[in-house]
Amino acid sequence: MIISIAGLHGTGKSTIAAKLAESFGYEYYSTGMIFRQLADKYQMNLENFSKYAERHPEIDRQIDEKIIKLAKSKGNYVFEGQLPTYMIEKWRDYAILLTCQDDIRIKRMMERDQENFDAKKHETLIREESEWQRFKDSYNIDIRDPTKILQTFNLIVDTTFLDIDTVFQLCHLAISRWNK
Repeated sequence: MIISIAGLHGTGKSTIAAKLAESFGYEYYSTGMIFRQLADKYQMNLENFSKYAERHPEIDRQIDEKIIKLAKSKGNYVFEGQLPTYMIEKWRDYAILLTCQDDIRIKRMMERDQENFDAKKHETLIREESEWQRFKDSYNIDIRDPTKILQTFNLIVDTTFLDIDTVFQLCHLAISRWNK
């Protein structure tokens, strides 16, 4: 079974994807984790690396090729990131979108990364704008299109006022019931 978890940064997608993978005994693959590793490899912060990726589409293509190859293998995976849901549409079984109010998700990331709120907000909003534009330009995918969102995802959860255990339980229950 192939599950994909999408959402903007700070919505809880990495935590939920990892917990679901562990719970179901599936492999976990995070595009955000790979993107951060590449940024470190290039010795850039995420904001600068996002701008670099705008001019170097091979960065996204490396990540995409890996995701598609794994999805085609028909293994049991939980993919997490903003694009995998769309990239592996032919092979995925269940797609979840996590949403959250901007200030709450920025606060979560600020606390996680021990950074200043304004600096984290600036970095995150620039990064997300860059990703949105890259995805539109490179793939003709608008991750902000409400019609496409409703056509694509099996479950949409607003995590703004929910704790991580509640979000996990909702997602786990939905997948378990769907998979019967």
